[in-house]
This record gives sequence, C-alpha cells and structure tokens, in this order.
Amino acid sequence: MESTTGHRSGESRRRSRRSGKARLLAAVVALAMLTVASPAAAEEYDETYTGHPLRVIAYVLHPVGVILDTLIFRPFHWIGSHEPFKTLVGQRD
Repeated sequence: MESTTGHRSGESRRRSRRSGKARLLAAVVALAMLTVASPAAAEEYDETYTGHPLRVIAYVLHPVGVILDTLIFRPFHWIGSHEPFKTLVGQRD
C-alpha cells in the first residue's frame, strides 16, 4: 500500500513541476511581449473634418443602426436561413 501512495505523490510532484515550468514559460513569454510591444501611432487630428454636418449626424445615427442590426435584422436573417422559411424566401445554399 505504501508503494501506491508513494507512486501517487511522485506523480503529483511531476505534475507540480510541469505546471511550475509552464507558468514560468508563460511569464517569460508575457514579459517578452510587453517589452517588444510598441505604442500604436495615433491618427493625426485634421481640423478640416471636425465640424462637417454629416459627421455629426453619423455620430447620432450609428448607434441606432447597430441596435437595429442586432435586435431586428440579424434575427430575421437567422430565421430566414432555416426551413421552412428558407424555401419561402427563395434562399439557396
């Protein structure tokens, strides 16, 4: 019975060593990624486009379009892509 218990603890130690090595490797890779990463270049601010009326309208209408797409159009497309509606609307594979 001692050999079985000893076998289990040895197995446990090996798993512990493997997970420790995996964590160390993950930490080294993360540190390397952080040191190599460079900041993203920001787009230059152009004052000629700032007050355009269509841009202001787009700021207001874009969230409305996203909400309509998510709540209405995507579910209808999903429903229309399954039988029997697929045949009714004439959608082909």
